[in-house]
Amino acid sequence: MFEHEFKLAEDICYLNHAAVAPWPQRTVDAVQRFAAENGRVGSQHYERWLQTEQQLREQLRQLLNAGSSDEIALLKNTSEALSVVAYGLDWRAGDEIVISDQEFPSNRIVWESLAPLGIKVVQVDMGSSSSPEQALIAALTSKTRLLSVSSVQYASGLALDLELLGAECRRRGVIFCVDAIQSIGVKPFDVQVCQADFVMADGHKWMLGPEGLAVFYCRREWIPRLTLRQFGWHMVEAVGDYDRRDWRPAASARRFECGSPNMLGVHALHASLGLLLEVGVDEISHLVSSNVRYVIDLLIKKSADIVSPTEPPRRAGIVTFRLPGVASDALFRHLQTHGVICALRGGGIRFSPHFYTPRPVLERAVELALQIQKI
Repeated sequence: MFEHEFKLAEDICYLNHAAVAPWPQRTVDAVQRFAAENGRVGSQHYERWLQTEQQLREQLRQLLNAGSSDEIALLKNTSEALSVVAYGLDWRAGDEIVISDQEFPSNRIVWESLAPLGIKVVQVDMGSSSSPEQALIAALTSKTRLLSVSSVQYASGLALDLELLGAECRRRGVIFCVDAIQSIGVKPFDVQVCQADFVMADGHKWMLGPEGLAVFYCRREWIPRLTLRQFGWHMVEAVGDYDRRDWRPAASARRFECGSPNMLGVHALHASLGLLLEVGVDEISHLVSSNVRYVIDLLIKKSADIVSPTEPPRRAGIVTFRLPGVASDALFRHLQTHGVICALRGGGIRFSPHFYTPRPVLERAVELALQIQKI
């Protein structure tokens, strides 16, 4: 169905979208056109590039259901966006930040770096209560200034109930920050429903884009309240007026983009998101969920240990598993050698198929994994 968009080599099984995704053909074409244009006429059509940049902001607004594209900034990566928040808030010594014990290092290190300011990071064991959400909520106190979670945990694939967490944060006056890198592009995401104050996600995973470009959503009320730490020509209100001596930061989230935009990345991600929006997020979510269920069923039939949640509300696009009696690092090397592109995460093998992944690829990957038991 999507063969014309994804022309992967026939000798590989690509199941690594939770890390780095391959580009759709339209994205390859867009980058080649952009490069060829640069080679022929340089920046002659820069105004058109700026239009593509604004279209990308609107695409991202749609994917997040933000109120306005003015709440969307284009940054280099999730880590930068988290740092904009961490070093933009007006912390007080004794403030606490609550995170889970399953976070990717980006969503831990940035908060721990605030320790010299007297900020304490509380890591919550999400298995310590009746649900992961209740464990996180139980850790919120009068000292809690911010709750920062990944919408989907990178290793296990556990999906959190953001609406519940957001409502509790709103009730308590706690800032709510969401790393949505394992959600956007794979399942519906709504910043208004979950009441997130900040959301960030790289474009190179489920959004099928390049590395070096990420979305940063900043709720409108927070835009003027974050202290700026980076400055340049692109973050001012009168952008493009190079002779002007007085300046002020842009009223929009563009104030967090200090310098020249990554136009190559903009054209690539714009093309990739065009595909996602054409297919539709609901349809993508259905197809990914179907692929994940299929992989889980195949593995369970072979007595594999499924690390990831199996119930639909708790999963996204990740299936992490172990094989009895087989060291996961050895299995990972075996799979890599046989062309299965996956990851070693959470003490197991992480498969992450996307909406277009054909069933024969899933079957072949599982068969290759099981071969190690016969060696």
